[in-house]
This record gives sequence, C-alpha cells and structure tokens, in this order.
Amino acid sequence: MVTVVTELAQCFHLRRRYGQYTMNQESTTTRVMEKPPFDRSISQDSLDELSMEDYWIELENIKKSSENRQEDQEVVVVKEPDEGELEEEWLKEAGLSNLFGESAGDPQESMVFLSTLTRTQAAAVQKRVETVSQTLRKKNKQYQIPDVRDIFAQQRESKETAPDDTESQSLRTNENKYQGRDEQASNLVGEEKLIPPEETPAPETDINLEVSFAEQALNQKEGSKEKIQKSKGDDATLPSFRLPKDKTGTTRIGDLAPQDMKKVCHLALIELTALYDVLGIELKQQKAVKIKTRDSGLFCIPLTVLLEQDQRKVLGTRIPLIFQKLISRIEEGGLETEGLLRIPGAAIRIKNLCQELEAKFYEGTFNWESVKQHDAASLLKLFIRELPQPLLSVEYLKAFQAVQNLPTKKQQLQALNLLVILLPDANRDTLKALLEFLQRVIDNKEKNKMTVMNVAMVMAPNLFMCHALGLKSSEQREFVMAAGTANTMHLLIKYQKLLWTIPKFIVNQVRKQNTENHKKDKRAMKKLLKKMAYDRDKYEKQDKSTNDADVPQGVIRVQAPHLSKVSMAIQLTEELKASDVLARFLSQESGVSQTLKKGEVFLYEIGGNIGERCLDDDTYMKDLYQLNPNAEWVIKSKPL
Repeated sequence: MVTVVTELAQCFHLRRRYGQYTMNQESTTTRVMEKPPFDRSISQDSLDELSMEDYWIELENIKKSSENRQEDQEVVVVKEPDEGELEEEWLKEAGLSNLFGESAGDPQESMVFLSTLTRTQAAAVQKRVETVSQTLRKKNKQYQIPDVRDIFAQQRESKETAPDDTESQSLRTNENKYQGRDEQASNLVGEEKLIPPEETPAPETDINLEVSFAEQALNQKEGSKEKIQKSKGDDATLPSFRLPKDKTGTTRIGDLAPQDMKKVCHLALIELTALYDVLGIELKQQKAVKIKTRDSGLFCIPLTVLLEQDQRKVLGTRIPLIFQKLISRIEEGGLETEGLLRIPGAAIRIKNLCQELEAKFYEGTFNWESVKQHDAASLLKLFIRELPQPLLSVEYLKAFQAVQNLPTKKQQLQALNLLVILLPDANRDTLKALLEFLQRVIDNKEKNKMTVMNVAMVMAPNLFMCHALGLKSSEQREFVMAAGTANTMHLLIKYQKLLWTIPKFIVNQVRKQNTENHKKDKRAMKKLLKKMAYDRDKYEKQDKSTNDADVPQGVIRVQAPHLSKVSMAIQLTEELKASDVLARFLSQESGVSQTLKKGEVFLYEIGGNIGERCLDDDTYMKDLYQLNPNAEWVIKSKPL
C-alpha cells in the first residue's frame, strides 16, 4: 500500500509540476472523455490511475471554490480538549454520565446497563472511567467515581457461575446457525475453532450480527497467530457480504421505538470503541467546532435548521427539499449521461444558480428548466460540502476516516454499521438518500461510464473534507487519505443495505436491559404495595392473569385497531411468518380499508422486553414469541 501511494504521489507531483492539473474546464473534460475509466481493466495490485485522477480533479475544484467561500464563513477556533475531557464526553454519549460528577452517588441505573455488556465492551468502559478518574483527581475534583473493579466484580462473578447469553454466544461457532439450525443446539467450542478454516470460504462472506463485533475480533486475534492481510480495495476483490436469515427477524434503523433506539446508540458507541481498542486503532471523538452560520437559506445552513424550514412547507419532511429536488433534476436528465457527477458545471453559472435558488426556491418561482444536468450534480456536491457540520458529523468524521486502518473488509463494514447507527437522524436520513441515488447512477455504468470506484473517487472529497476542522496535511498523507476515504466511500455505496441493520447482539442487550429494569420496577411496586397494606399475593395473581388472560398456550392475539377486523387469535406454527399474519387481516378487509397494500401497514412487537419493534415479513412468529412471550402484537402503520 505504501509503495502504491508513493508511486501515485510522485506521479501527481510531476503532473502538478508540468501544469497538467490546471482548472481549465474544457481541457479537463476532454482529457477525461478520451479514455473513460469503464473501458479500462482494474488491477488488483494498484489503484485505478484514472479514477485517482478523478479524485484529484474533484479536490482541486473544491479547493478553488473554497477560496471564493472563505470570506463568507467565520470559523471560531476552540481550545483543544484534553484526554480526560474527551473521555468524559464519551461517557456522557454512552449514557454513563452518572458514573461521575454530581450524580455519581447513585449509579444504580448505570449498574443495570453495565451488567449487560460483553467483556470487550466492559474493558472499553473501564479504560475511559479510569482516564476520567485520573483527570479529575489531577484537577482536585471531589467527585466520587466508583472503582470500575467494583462495578464489574458482580458481573464477572455471575458469568463465572452461569454465563449469560451474550457472553456464551461469543464462544460459539456460527456456521450451524447460518444454516438455520436451532440456536440452542450450538455447542461451546475452544477458541482455536472460532475462525472458519480456509477451505470453507462461504462463512467469510457472512456478517455475523449475533455476536459482538469486538468479541469476534478478539477471538480471532487470540485464536490465530497468523498475520491478517489487509483486503484490497478493488471492486473485483470485494466479497459478496450478506446477512444470514434470522428467525426472530432483522431489525433495521427506524424499526425501534425512540427509547430503545437511544439505548442502541449508547451500546453502538461502546461497541465501536471496544472494536477499535481490540484492533489497536486510536478512536477519538472530535468536538464540534463552533461556526457562525445563517439561520435561513439553502446552502451553508445546518441540516437541522434546514429541515425545520422545510417542515413548515411539507409536514414530516426528513430529507432537505433542495436536496431531493437536485437529485430529481439530475435523474430527469437521464442517468445514462456519460461522466455524470464527474464533469463539473461552469463555476460562474453555479454561483449564479446558488444565488437565484436562495431567492426563489421557497417562493416556487425558480425555473428548474434552466438547470443543466451537470449543473445540478455540481450543486448537489456543493450542498454536501458546504454544510457547516459535515454530513458524516464532526464527532465521528475521524472515526469514519479511521475505518481504512481496520485489518479486514468485514471489520471495516462492522465499524461502518456502528457509525451509521451513531449518526444524528437528519444526517443518517440524508446520507441514505444520497447513497441510494449514487447506486442508481452506478446501475447505469454501462452507458455513463461511472463504476462504483469512479463514483467513490468523485464523492469522497465532498464527504470527507471538512473546512470547519481546517485540516492540513502533507502530499504523502493526502494520497493515503485519498485511497482510504475512497475505499470507505466504496463500502458505503456497495453495502448500504447491510449498514442500516441493527446488530442482533445489540438488540438482545437492549432486551436484557429492559428485562432488568422491569424487574427493578416490579420490586419497587411490590414494596410500595406492601407499605400501602395491600395483599402482595393478590397483586401477583392479578399481574399473572393480565399476562395470560383469555389466550391459550401456543396462540397469540393480534390487535389491529385501525382495520375493520380489530382483533384475531392466531395459532402459532413453526412456519408462521409476520407476512402471513398481515395477509390474514388484509384479506378480510372491505371498502376503504381494502385499498391498503403490503408495505402500508406492519406487524409490531410491543412491550415485554422491548419498547416497540416493527417486524420484517420473514420473522417467524413462534421463534419471536419464545424470545418475548409477554409482548403484544399490533398491526399499524409506521409513524412519519
């Protein structure tokens, strides 16, 4: 990799020296069109030279536009936080702020949370707590931080006597589960068997969501003395990663209730940190840089402010209207256009269009017919890179960049999965819309000559450059960054469907947290009832009767309050799926309700050990019922 980067750096240095990287648009366009990248073969041992040229041309375009923009934006430099402050911020983001500070006297809520962590997650938390503790002691703060050895002592003792599901899962082989065998039939094996043998490559393409990613990395590290080779970045060498079918259903971002999603985010941050710790990669969150921005307009406006504007126009809007319209305009011109996204619009015309859009977009008087396709593409890229805070967020931009340093493509995907979960809702929704659009461009590569690598090279500078951070680097570092961020962009595009999935091991940890919290609430309620002189036995009988009310064993009662058939008792069978339950209800609809189609209403799992979860069609109801027997089952539409 270093050799490749060095050669490319020398090549680029010579080209800049002899003026081949001028910003003359016509000569650039002509040179690119002479030999389209799609007609070239991609070597597995080096990066595509012309694709790299796409990257540097795009970068030069961005730098030139940045020079014109500097006078319009003011960056407020903030003091670089010390390690203790960063780790303190990390604990707050992980939902563990009551382990320190004024609330540290009552860490009971965190104790429940900590009891569900894996060994690698616990180690990550312990490391940060120790750093914060040392920092506060140096500053003579009198906060009572509990000793992490005491925090996890009880957890370790319980695992020694009876390992919990999460810990025992980390010691299982997963091939049997991928083949659809019962989860309970999996046997514990020695660590040396955790890594699939080389002669059975199929499991290598499976993304195991049942076991902590950090645990997988640690087991692989402990079980293999061989040096792990880094995966190549070429499209030809990327495996066809897939998600094995899960009988209890795949959980995607947007399927969970907000209270559970908050817990998912806390666990995702801890898991990401644990994964980077295990692999020896430094992960430091960047504190947001304060930038003075306008509070209205289209460009250089924070996403949240822009969406507030748009929601006053279109209720429930989750993706900026200008962003949607630019994509729509590009697609109206046809996705077969050669050089789409690569060939820039004229700089003066783009500047004029920006000003006109700012004045007329919300009035509805802007003439979209005057916007050429390449201009719309340039405006789209401008919108992304002109965001005051990057689309990938200031906090996690460096973590996205660090993905390139992870040893294998599978681990890079795992890290990206966690990072996508951690993005703010507005950033994540907009990123999803962008990636789906880019995939549609790539689907027409036969005509537009834009392969996934070409698109990745063009888009990477727009997503990964952050003018707010004022990052400066050497030419050598620029090439490493170019190759790395383009590779990350490639993964984001190619595996986007996988990246919006919430790993099952995290959902199971949320279930366990909810169960423990329910037990705690129940104990508190019993104590209250006892004080009020009520009969505890009577309360327990009533509680049991409400759970087991008029539903016989092996039967679930499904509620559908918005349909004409509001309730139905359904017998559970081995093959019954969520889609079958929906079909039974919809087949009995009449009148207006009969117009309901598949995809408009969904079956939900509500209560028990989960807040609320939308089920995918392939969820086997009996398996899910066994996982959450106290849940209610409701058919309804998804909230906006």
